[in-house]
Amino acid sequence: MAEEEIQPEPVDVEVIEPTDEQPEEMTPEETVDFFSNVAEELDDTLLSRLASQLIVDYRKDKESRGDWEKGYTSGLDLLGFKYKEDGAPFKGASSVTHPLLAESVTQFQAQAYKELLPSEGPVKSKVVGERNQEREEQSQRVSEFMNYMITEKMEEYTPEFDQMLFYLPLAGSTFKKVYYDETMQRAVSKFIPAEDLIVPYYATDLKDAERITHVIKMSENDILKKQKIGFYRDVDILPSQMESDVQGKYDEIEGVQNTDSDYQCNILEMHVDLDPEDLTGESDEKNVKIPYIVTIDEGSQKILSIYRNFLPNDELFKRKE
Repeated sequence: MAEEEIQPEPVDVEVIEPTDEQPEEMTPEETVDFFSNVAEELDDTLLSRLASQLIVDYRKDKESRGDWEKGYTSGLDLLGFKYKEDGAPFKGASSVTHPLLAESVTQFQAQAYKELLPSEGPVKSKVVGERNQEREEQSQRVSEFMNYMITEKMEEYTPEFDQMLFYLPLAGSTFKKVYYDETMQRAVSKFIPAEDLIVPYYATDLKDAERITHVIKMSENDILKKQKIGFYRDVDILPSQMESDVQGKYDEIEGVQNTDSDYQCNILEMHVDLDPEDLTGESDEKNVKIPYIVTIDEGSQKILSIYRNFLPNDELFKRKE
């Protein structure tokens, strides 16, 4: 049987010569507009519809981890910090809660604090690539400056870090949020407990999560400050009367009662991917969703701010971490 010779089909190849052209840089005015509060330019009806949809998504995410919250609150009783008279099998029986869990938690906290936050500071620099005296000295300056900021300027860093290490073995996950605070005019580092960071059920990593919601408990006065400097929209806010079961258990163990709920607001800071056309309402076509940070007052269900969460001229629209 004769073999048939197969000739390859001709392929057109387009050769693109490299150029020295750089992407056009944005002017200072365009940069300010790019990082401005997009919500200030949108219609109230459009903002209300967007807020309603995002709050529905947030509540779905919260309900999907209901079993975890129940198990976590039940486990907190095993710490033995609060004495209970009930629960004895018969009258006069001895009721004892061994503090093994509390002891293990405090030992972990002490050991981790000593290792992760030494007296000279937690930051150590490393030169990647070619090493020379100039780069070594630059590396040393970076570590010294960052340690100075953490140990001297960022007053909240140490207590927030210490608190985080206590909750880590209990909840299994804790989070640290480092960002630039407009009112304090410096970087701050905040501890976020697991119950205040909510992601969809199917999320496996924060970098790939379609939606990340940070529930921020903020006083009415702090919100007014951010509204005054223009970081939030100047809209009416309402205190949130809803308290999470986990926070209620914390208060019960500590023996305290929240009497200032009329002045506390729940702010939902949502890192989400949105269709740009959804912010204009001009088209029903599906487009590539790009990252935004949408902040909503849960009590009034009004959007306080919408900020772009990617760099200018980034054609891939990668979310800023």
